[in-house]
Amino acid sequence: MTTTPLADRYGRVATDLRVSLTDRCNLRCNYCMPAEGLDWLPDDSVLTDDEVVRLITIGVERLGIREVRFTGGEPLVRRGLTGIVRRTRALGDGLELSITTNALGLARTAAALAEAGLDRVNVSLDTVRRDTFETITRRDRLHDVVAGLEAAQAAGLGPVKVNAVLLRGTNDDQAGELLAWCLERGYELRFIEQMPLDAQHGWSRTGMVTAEEIFDRLARDFTLTPASEPRGSAPAELFLVDGGPGTVGVIASVTRPFCGDCDRVRLTADGQVRNCLFAREESDLRAALRAGAGDEEVAGRWVAAMAGKRAGHGIDDPAFLQPDRPMSAIGG
Repeated sequence: MTTTPLADRYGRVATDLRVSLTDRCNLRCNYCMPAEGLDWLPDDSVLTDDEVVRLITIGVERLGIREVRFTGGEPLVRRGLTGIVRRTRALGDGLELSITTNALGLARTAAALAEAGLDRVNVSLDTVRRDTFETITRRDRLHDVVAGLEAAQAAGLGPVKVNAVLLRGTNDDQAGELLAWCLERGYELRFIEQMPLDAQHGWSRTGMVTAEEIFDRLARDFTLTPASEPRGSAPAELFLVDGGPGTVGVIASVTRPFCGDCDRVRLTADGQVRNCLFAREESDLRAALRAGAGDEEVAGRWVAAMAGKRAGHGIDDPAFLQPDRPMSAIGG
């Protein structure tokens, strides 16, 4: 079978597939969605387990995908998750499989996910203070996240990575505290600049805590030195903490964009290809699947969708418009 790379007109090739399994979430983080939640996708518009696995299979066998990360919403609320992971693992041991999760329920499922073939987890956690966690997520569930992290580590889903967003006036004074907590437990922390992907469209550049501010806050407690290995297509700039071996990463998607090295493509829960996190256009693969299209035709549509990828996300452009879909409906 001939493999056709998912290449764009700038020479970038997508090998990392992010698959959103649901737009639903059991937290209500205030930088992502309103307290009352959102109007979820109708059940019949969401890809079935078989459709998800078929598209992943096309991506791996025909289009050169080498990494698959399952996202949401919150992927752990997808009932068929373990089966999807198991069937994806059957496509090859060399495939890297991971999940981005808020870790609610991970204590129950980590062992089964590891047994099914998942390699590792990224857990979203912005604070280790119970009151701040409740302020941000509108839920008193920090203990469940901590238990989920511990279970993931015990199940061998490592390295366990933690993704954190600093919010001005809420947790931006806790960067050093969170890093110390992660280092003590062997988790790899990544700070991420807040991106304009909230459902409320309330993001502002002036309100965002920048990478430079993150470095300033960490420098109060730690000495950071750049890690020796090149970043490549990885989004995080990696630093040794106090000489190592512990590290911390900073993902400066807004102020230090890495679009030129992007190797990602996204599939939404309702079967739309997004060639950029900030794209305002999507390409419908679900309709083709349900109309009886063969794998070759679906692959061709996917290749065509990638060809139109823009050079960058354009956040600095005065004409930039935030995507209509929020992060919870796109997948990270």
